[in-house]
Amino acid sequence: MGLTLQLLASTFLIILVTLVHGTGVVVIGKLFQYEDSALEGRKLAFREFRLMVPMALCLFGLHALEIGLFAAFYIAVGEIVSIDEALYVSAAAYTTLGISDGALVHWKLVGVFEGLAGFLMIGWSAAVFVSDMERILRRRQD
Repeated sequence: MGLTLQLLASTFLIILVTLVHGTGVVVIGKLFQYEDSALEGRKLAFREFRLMVPMALCLFGLHALEIGLFAAFYIAVGEIVSIDEALYVSAAAYTTLGISDGALVHWKLVGVFEGLAGFLMIGWSAAVFVSDMERILRRRQD
């Protein structure tokens, strides 16, 4: 595919996953915020487990959804025909593991931008997760 088309598709997909991720992070934050008052007075280990493990699982699901969006693109444009291969290639790109040679033939640039988007989304999730953990630990000290 042409450079312009690949750049447009990459831009669209990056905007899409950024909107999905931003919305997901806000929803996840609101889902677990209600538990703050219920967790007051509980031991730290219980609070960590009760709040952070489900939050981590939700963030994991959010990343899986974003990987699925890129995989759906690869199938929609005919780059990859099977869902399992599309998910593997997308996950390899998203997590910056690396795409094997020949996995993407016509949409290589989209795969490169998926790696950049994944790197940023994973970093965003890590920042949210760490800041929430810090908030819980600070409350314990107060």
